[in-house]
Amino acid sequence: MSRSRKTREGAREQGLSTAGLVLLLLVAAVAAFAVLGLFANISERKEEARVSPAQVVALDESSVDPAVWGRNFPHQYDQYLKTVDMERTGFGGSEAVPRDPSDVDPRLFTSRSKLDRIPQLVRMWAGYAFSKDYREKRGHAYMLEDQMLTERQRVVQQPGTCLHCHASTVAAMRKLGDGDLVRGFEALNAMKYQESATHVDGPIACIDCHDPQTLELRITRPAFLEGIAAWKASQGVVDYDPNTMATRQEMRSYVCGQCHVEYYFSKGDRRLVFPWAEGLGAEDALAYFDEIGFSDWTHAETGAPMLKAQHPEFETWSQGVHARSGVSCADCHMPYVRVGARKVSNHQVRSPMLQINESCQGCHRFPEDEIRPRVEEIQARHKHLTEVALDALVDLIDDIQAAAKAGAPEAKLEAARGWQRRASFLVDWVDAENSTGFHAPQEGARILGESIDASRRGQLALRERLAGS
Repeated sequence: MSRSRKTREGAREQGLSTAGLVLLLLVAAVAAFAVLGLFANISERKEEARVSPAQVVALDESSVDPAVWGRNFPHQYDQYLKTVDMERTGFGGSEAVPRDPSDVDPRLFTSRSKLDRIPQLVRMWAGYAFSKDYREKRGHAYMLEDQMLTERQRVVQQPGTCLHCHASTVAAMRKLGDGDLVRGFEALNAMKYQESATHVDGPIACIDCHDPQTLELRITRPAFLEGIAAWKASQGVVDYDPNTMATRQEMRSYVCGQCHVEYYFSKGDRRLVFPWAEGLGAEDALAYFDEIGFSDWTHAETGAPMLKAQHPEFETWSQGVHARSGVSCADCHMPYVRVGARKVSNHQVRSPMLQINESCQGCHRFPEDEIRPRVEEIQARHKHLTEVALDALVDLIDDIQAAAKAGAPEAKLEAARGWQRRASFLVDWVDAENSTGFHAPQEGARILGESIDASRRGQLALRERLAGS
């Protein structure tokens, strides 16, 4: 090879080597710049996360209006405002139904009637106000107006006790009790509903669940404090106070359990009581009511002393796998969302089926189109079993009426009425609970099975007694 050719090839190799070095340096520089940028971003986000929200206004025990809290916590307040949204899932939520406003009821929209959709409920509640008006639940924004304007208010004079789960009451209770929450609670209980409503300004608000100074979660409803103390006492825990003894994760369910529970009004003083002294199960509540001889009303068609279950979401959740796994109500219904570097609990408070990614997929690593059908299959089976239980109950009501018409002695109807009371309370327990069986699927199915069994036992008792009469 000639010397000139070797020289040209050497120069070319040297040029390639130099170009490679330059390229390598450029790549390294870009990478270094990217790393520095990433580091700066992480540092900025960490600093942002450390900085507390700006205190635009001072908050105290008189700060009832959520808009005032919203000046300090705009993201949470924006989400809270979205509780006006009405959106159905496959088996829950609510759908806006237009209506003609009136002087008595100025609402332009309400939710669908469950009495139209489930006519057996009218027979189950014969003689009780719920047989006149019972609708799908709407978001927290509507919780006060829907209760104030329900036709049940015109059927029967409800007590101020009803207000505790439908309004922001903590400030009102403190004022009525001269700073004593329990005394104020008792004062509201004793009032008629229309009088008690003059002491509140709106539905549940930030102050009902958060300490205005520390922002820590807290229990403000005396009925919950008394109820959970009774439940813990049955387990051997004395003088239990969730505000000082519960973990933060427990509090993320307890604050919901202040209202999403079964309850009753004690005779005389109309005190709000959670029937938890025997436990949190459906039969525990039934045993409690039987022991004290309590009934909500007398059935108009059969004369049975009846019980009306309310909305035992807390009790039902406590029987399910999520509770046993340490998953709180807020984990699913108020999941954390990212706002900059912060995690903010979503205060829209809605069904996990409307936010599967945030509510479910943090634990369940399956696609949405697999999770949703799983949930809906559970709910469809629960709905069918509920219909079977309601049909069985109506059959029993018909048989008791027929037996009474046939002249059966009163004593021979008592057994059937007892079974009716039991069957009705058990099916009502799962139907009034707003997860359509999902909070505790196996427990819900078991309770419905017990309800069906009670209805059929009531029928058998009538036939056996009539056969021997």
